[in-house]
Amino acid sequence: MEEIAKPEILLDKMSEQLKILLSERSINQPLMVGIHTGGVWIANALHKQLSLEEPLSILDISFYRDDFSRIGMNPQVKPSKLPSQIDDRHIILVDDVLHTGRTIRAAMNEIFDYGRPASITLVCLVERSGREIPIQADIVGQHLPLDDTHHIKLTGPKPLELSIV
Repeated sequence: MEEIAKPEILLDKMSEQLKILLSERSINQPLMVGIHTGGVWIANALHKQLSLEEPLSILDISFYRDDFSRIGMNPQVKPSKLPSQIDDRHIILVDDVLHTGRTIRAAMNEIFDYGRPASITLVCLVERSGREIPIQADIVGQHLPLDDTHHIKLTGPKPLELSIV
């Protein structure tokens, strides 16, 4: 099994890649959106490294999950915090682990309920195998080919720690 890199190293790498990507796309004032909870921790670190002016936005996708009717209400549901106007904005959507793609689909559904962004750049700390929906990240800290018997756990926010369980 492949070893997981330290989150700080992955964040530095992702920050540099994101700076290059934003420059290539001539995006000057993106809106960074973290998916509750791990994605917010990652987004917060990247937001600081990129010195973005606009406050970090937060999505809690609990009501947008496609398994909501099966698993019920998460007792820790928090309201999403997005600006009232996202039409024509360039969004950096951040999550901790990209696995099936369903969390990202739910996040994009919620974003589009707020408006029509100019673009969405997907950034994930870890990408693992097991995609069920054709979603691909633009920036990934580390790719981990794991079978379904293993899961990646992010704890934090201080310190951020990754582990395979």
